[in-house]
Amino acid sequence: MSTSPDSIIGRATPRIDGPLKTTGAAEYAADFHFEGMAHAVTVGATIASGRITKLDTATAESMPGVLLVLHHGNIGPLYRTVPGDDSATNSEVRSPFEDEVVRHWGQHVAVVVAETLEQATAAAAAVKVEYALEAANVRLKLDDFKGERKTISDRGDVDQAFDDAPVKVDQTYVTPVETHNPIEMHASVVRWDGDRVTLYETSQGVMNHRAVMAQVLGLPLENVRVVTRFLGSGFGGKLFPWPHAAMAAVAARKLNRPVKLSMTRRMMFSNVGYRPRTEQHIQLGATKEGKLLALRHEYLNNTSMLDDFDEGCGEATPYLYSVANLEVTGAQPRRNMGAPMWMRGPGAVPGLYALESGMNELADALDMDPLQLRLKNDAEKDESHDNIPFSSRHLRECLETGAKKFGWERRNAAIGSMRKDGKILGWGMAAASWVAVRLPCTATVEFCANGRLCVRCGTQDIGTGTYTIFAQVLHEKTGVPLDRIDVILGDSSLPSGPMSGGSMVTGSVLNAIADGANNAIKRLQQLAAATEGTPLHGAKLETVAFTEGRLHLKDQEASSGAHFADILGAAKLSRISAEGKTVPTWEDPKSKGFSLHSYGAQFVEVEWEPEIAKLRVSRVVTVIDAGKIINPAAAANQVAGAVVMGVGMGMLEETRYEQRTGQPINGNLADYLVATCADTPDIDVTFLDYPDPIMGEYGARGVGEIGLAGVAAAITAAVHHATGVRVRELPVRIEHLLESKIVSV
Repeated sequence: MSTSPDSIIGRATPRIDGPLKTTGAAEYAADFHFEGMAHAVTVGATIASGRITKLDTATAESMPGVLLVLHHGNIGPLYRTVPGDDSATNSEVRSPFEDEVVRHWGQHVAVVVAETLEQATAAAAAVKVEYALEAANVRLKLDDFKGERKTISDRGDVDQAFDDAPVKVDQTYVTPVETHNPIEMHASVVRWDGDRVTLYETSQGVMNHRAVMAQVLGLPLENVRVVTRFLGSGFGGKLFPWPHAAMAAVAARKLNRPVKLSMTRRMMFSNVGYRPRTEQHIQLGATKEGKLLALRHEYLNNTSMLDDFDEGCGEATPYLYSVANLEVTGAQPRRNMGAPMWMRGPGAVPGLYALESGMNELADALDMDPLQLRLKNDAEKDESHDNIPFSSRHLRECLETGAKKFGWERRNAAIGSMRKDGKILGWGMAAASWVAVRLPCTATVEFCANGRLCVRCGTQDIGTGTYTIFAQVLHEKTGVPLDRIDVILGDSSLPSGPMSGGSMVTGSVLNAIADGANNAIKRLQQLAAATEGTPLHGAKLETVAFTEGRLHLKDQEASSGAHFADILGAAKLSRISAEGKTVPTWEDPKSKGFSLHSYGAQFVEVEWEPEIAKLRVSRVVTVIDAGKIINPAAAANQVAGAVVMGVGMGMLEETRYEQRTGQPINGNLADYLVATCADTPDIDVTFLDYPDPIMGEYGARGVGEIGLAGVAAAITAAVHHATGVRVRELPVRIEHLLESKIVSV
C-alpha cells in the first residue's frame, strides 16, 4: 500500500496511552485492588536438588492474619497442559506443587496467604522445610555434554569443504545466563465469581494465558478471563504463565476472596525464566578472496531438568549468507536450574553474536574489510529453503547506508591506531536479521452514536506503542481524530489477538484493523442508503463515499453528506460494528514460497583508556530494514532501547550462581549490572522504510528485537580493534582488557 505524504501512517505519532501512564491512571496488574483482598507470599527451596521430607507450617498458620498455607499436600488437583497444543503454551511442564521433588534453588514449595503483605511475608519466613539432599548439577559450562545433537539445517558437504578451505576460522563463543529485569515484576491478582475466574496478569499473551489457566485449573475455557491492560515491559519473560498464577488462583478459590501474589526482585532471578547460557562452535571456511565455502554452527544451551527449552541459536544462520556447504546443530544439556525462557531477541541474538564474531575474525584472517566480506557473501535467495526468494531483503543497503553514516571509510584497520581526545577508538560492525511472521488476529471496529470510534482486540500493549498503531490505522481509514478513537486491548474476552512476542504484533494486527474498518464502513454505507431521513437515502452503494467521518455521494463534497453519528441517530442505532481478520502467513497463498525476514546493520565505536582500564561504547549507528514503519517515533524508541540492551549484553549482564546450591549470587539490581543512562551511547537509528508486499496492506514487520541483534558482536569487534584483545565470552570484562598491550600516547 502506498500512503500519501500527509498520511498518519509513517508519521511520528505521540502515544495515545501516554497521558494515562504519565498521570498514574494506567492500571498495571499489581495496581488492581478489590475489597477483602488477601496477599500471598511464596516459600522457595534452599537447595538445587533433592526431596522435601518435612514441611512444617504449624508456626506460620498460627501467626496473626494468616489465612492459608498451600503446598503439595493440600493444593488439590492441578493439571499439565496438553502436549503439542500451541494455543496453550505454559512456561513449565510441571504444575505447581505437583510433587515433593526439588529441581532448582528457589522452586516454590509453599505459599502463605494472609490479610496483609507484611503478615504473609513474616509467616512465609516461619515455614520450616527439611530436605533429603541429592547431588545437583549447576555447572554453568556445557562442554561436558555427550548426548545427541539435533540437526537444524544442512546442505552440501561441510566436512570436506572446511578441510579444503584455504582460510579458516574455528572458534567457540559463549554468552552467559541473562535475567529479564523489567521494572514491573510479575504479579497475579485473582478473583472468583462462582465457577468463573478473572486473573489480572503481567502477561504478554492474554489469549494464551487464558487457555493455559483453563487447562491447569481444569475449567472450561469460557470460565476463565485474563486482563492485562498495561505491562511494565516483559522482554519475553512474561510470554507464558508461571506457576505463581495458578497458585494465586487456587488460594483465591479456597478462600473465596481476591488474592494478590507478586514476585520479588529476588524471585525474578529464579522463578520466572532467563536467557540460558550458550556455547557455540563456529567453523568458517573461505577462499582467499573471501567467498564462503563452509559454515558450521553447533550450539548448546542449558535447560531445566524437566523442560526441553531450545534457544534456537541457529535461526538466522542458514539464510543470512550465501554458502554452499552448511550445517547447524543444537542440543540442550540439563541443569538443576529453573526453566529458561525467551528473552528479547531469542535465538538469533545470541546466535548472531557467534556467527558475526566468526565473520569478523574471518575478515581479519583474510586481511579484508569486514564490511566487504559481508557484501561479497550477501545471499540473493534463501539457500536453506530450496533457493526461494526473500519477500523483501535490503541487507546490502543497510550495510552500505550504515557505513556511510558511521564514516566507515575513515577506519584504519590497524589495532589501536585510531585516537580522539586522548582516547583510543575501536570500530566494529555486524549484520543483523530477525524473522517476520504474520499471526492470526481478529479485531472488531465499531462506530458509535456519540461520534466515537472503537476497536477491540485480545492482544496487549507491552509498552511498545500498540495502542497507538491501532488508532493510527483507524484514523487513516476513517479520518476520525485520534482523540475520538477508543482502543480496547488486553482482555481475553475480546476478539482473539496475537501474543506480544517475536516482534510479530504490528505485522499481525494491521490487516485485521484495516479489514474491520473497511467492513464497518461498508455497513455504514449500506445503512445510510437504507435509512429514511438521511441525505443518502436510496443511493446506490457504489456511489456512497466515506470521508473524514462523513458519508456523502462520491461526486459531491463531504460537507453535503452526514456524519456517521447522525446516520446512526436517524436509524435509531447506538452503534454499528464489523469484524476484520488477519490471515497468518502459513495459511496465506501469497506468503507461501517466500522467505520473510527483517535485516539490519550495526556499527559501533568504543573508547578505550588503558591508563585506567576504562572502556565505553560511545557511538552506535544502526540501520534497519523492517518493512513499512508505521510510527517512526515508537519504532526508533524500540530500536534504541534494544541497542542499549545490546550494550548490556556485550559489556555488563551476567547472572552468576553459587555452585553448591544453585542460588543466584547477584540476584538483585545492585549486583546484576544493566545498562543505565550513563552507559548509553549516542545512537543513530535509520529505517529504510521499504514496505514488504507479502506482509499485507501496509507491508510492516516488527522492530522490537532486531535492534539488539548483532550489537554484541560489533562491540567485541570494536574492542579488538581498540585493544588487540579478542573476547569470545561475554560480557567483556576488565580482566580481559588488562591483557591489552596497547598503551596511550
